[in-house]
This record gives sequence, structure tokens and C-alpha cells, in this order.
Amino acid sequence: MITLLTYPASFGAPAASPFCVKAIWLLDMSGQSWAREDLADPRKMPHQKLPAIRDNGTIIPDSDNIRAHLEQLGADFDAGLSDMEKATSRAFIRMAEEHMYFHIVMDRWGNDDVWPIIRDEYFKMIPRPLRGFVTSGLRKTCLKGMQAQGLGRLTPAERMVRIELDLQAITTRLWHGAFLFGDHPTAADASVAAMLQNMRATPGKTLLKTRVAEDEILCRYIDRMQDRMKAPNAAAPTDASALLCA
Repeated sequence: MITLLTYPASFGAPAASPFCVKAIWLLDMSGQSWAREDLADPRKMPHQKLPAIRDNGTIIPDSDNIRAHLEQLGADFDAGLSDMEKATSRAFIRMAEEHMYFHIVMDRWGNDDVWPIIRDEYFKMIPRPLRGFVTSGLRKTCLKGMQAQGLGRLTPAERMVRIELDLQAITTRLWHGAFLFGDHPTAADASVAAMLQNMRATPGKTLLKTRVAEDEILCRYIDRMQDRMKAPNAAAPTDASALLCA
């Protein structure tokens, strides 16, 4: 049986990271038998990140590698799609994972009102007297990376202008069916819906969360994806001292 190594569930989402949610949904779609093992510290993983899977004693890190491994085992996440649709799917996945994701990071790690909630949820295994000291450096490193990436240089309002066209592109696709490419979820849905779900699950009230939570089309899409997937219940997290940006 495959074991998924993932961050614990948080704020109503199956995992704290959208990439872990993506892996959960890919495993559900694959037809493989699997179980989850919740971790809070990714430093022993090959890329020092989660998700990863353990299959026959081998650790396979990164959600893209997990997809490739499941496809080698026979999964076809894009069954029935034309070559043009597969190309569009690839573009939507990259839009979600290389752009939309970083908006989640800024919403959670860069918002002074949201950050204390995130800190106390993600790092609750650290005793409270030490928690602020330990996590302040992690936050600074994360936000320094966001400055280099570019979104960290924008105001929340400017970021909303930047992501609005992405959200409109998703909405336009959803006029064609229940999911991005028809009546059944594909690989693109596992990535895109996971990002939207984590946007909506962010605690507090941010511009991005409000934009997604008040969009009926996007919310119904997230709910359809959640209802279609039947993931195992979260296990208790293990002790750890670090959780990377998610």
C-alpha cells in the first residue's frame, strides 16, 4: 500500500498545503490503495518538503513526481482529453502552482493579522514561550523569498489585480462543465481546486479569501471536488519543529 506523507489537516482543508491536497486527490483518482501519515517537519524528506509518498520502501517527493509515479502504475488522469485539452491542462496547472500558490503564501505569511493564527496552527507543537522566537526567522526567510519572487513587492490590492484574470480564466472553463475539462475531474482539477480551496480556507478575512468565498461558481467547484474525493481521515501529527511556507 502507498503511504502519503503530508502536512496535517488545517482550517477545514485536508492538509495545510495545497500541494498535499493535490497529492491526496491524485491518489483518490488513481484507484490505488493508500493511507496517510501526517508530519509537521519535512526536513527528513529528500527535498525537505511535503508531500511525498512511500511505496515499497522508496520515498518519492514532490506532487509532480507523485503524479508521474501513479501514472507509471496505470493511472490516467487526463483520460478522454484531446491533445489541445492536455496542453491547456498543463497551462492551468502551471498557472495554479507557479502563480496562484504564491498568493496563498502572501495571504498567510505576509498578512500581519492572519500570521498569528497561522503560526499558532502550523507550529502548535512548539511550546508557546518559544514559538514566536522560533517562527520569526522562518517568516522572515519566507517573505524574503517572496520579495525575490516579486509578489512580496505588491500591495494586497495590487496582488488582487494580478490574480483576477486567473480566477476569471478558471470561471470561464467552468462554464463548459462541472470540472475544468468536462463532467469528471482531471489532473488540472487536482491542482487548481486545491489552490482555490486553500484560498477559501485561509483564516481571518483577506481580500483574496473574500474574493473566492463570495464567488458562487468557484465555491461550487471547490465543493464538487471535495465531495467527489473520499480521502482517509487525518492521523495525529508527529512532533516536529519546522513547517515551510504553505
